[in-house]
Amino acid sequence: MSDFFTAISNPDFGFLRIALLAGLLASVSCGVVGSYVVTRRITYIAGSIAHCVLGGMGAARYMQVVYDWQWATPIVGAVVTAIFSALLIGWVTLRAKEREDTVIGAIWAIGMAIGILFIQKTPGSSEDLMSYLFGSIMMVRESDLWILFGLDVLIVALVAMFFHPLLGVCFDSEFARLRGLPVETYYLLLLCLTALTVVLLISVVGIVLVIALLTLPVAIAGQFSRTLLRLMLFSVIICMLLTTSGLALSYGPNLPPGATTIVLAGGAYLAVLGGKRIMASRNQPQR
Repeated sequence: MSDFFTAISNPDFGFLRIALLAGLLASVSCGVVGSYVVTRRITYIAGSIAHCVLGGMGAARYMQVVYDWQWATPIVGAVVTAIFSALLIGWVTLRAKEREDTVIGAIWAIGMAIGILFIQKTPGSSEDLMSYLFGSIMMVRESDLWILFGLDVLIVALVAMFFHPLLGVCFDSEFARLRGLPVETYYLLLLCLTALTVVLLISVVGIVLVIALLTLPVAIAGQFSRTLLRLMLFSVIICMLLTTSGLALSYGPNLPPGATTIVLAGGAYLAVLGGKRIMASRNQPQR
């Protein structure tokens, strides 16, 4: 880990500082929106959105290489596809009479398949598949940081504006509907916020590991939080610590930063659960 902090102060290693900033920026929305995702129990929907994004990233990369559309970067394709898939899944959940889990599973698979087809047909870009799936935080560019920062500002601003309605939708949607709240509108807003957060996290840990980073910091923070606001704050801090530690620990032995971060998150969660159980057993009265 000392090698990482030595390298990050070196002017020639600017990519490390960019990677560190990318992880910190993603952690803000991860902690805030992840708290809603876990509370509302829509993790499976977030997973479907995450995997659909591969289709948009593959299509954008194809247009960039084949048609020289320089604006069609993978992150732009990810944003467009994430929002579209969130609205589609939201409509299916609220309106369609088909089995919800079947339709969401189909959207999940079709999005992945489209992405693989586009990547396969893009000249010289088949290697991008692994970076999309498992993250490429070291490849984040300075221009991408501004997009990540803009998404962060948008997400935090929307959550601040609609904190109480989203709180009602997550904890008791029927009561919120009786109070005259447009529950369906706020539910779709929550899915769109989840979609944008998924885009932020893909650059850090990739599509496959998004759900772990979206839920594990919140699960850890939930052991010490009794209010949603405190849960969000603790989740952001924990996610920042995990992404920074994962990046630092992976640098020396040249391990994948995304996978290292998730292993740390999983270990931290198990350690917290084990420590809490031990403390509870010690506090039980002796018979």
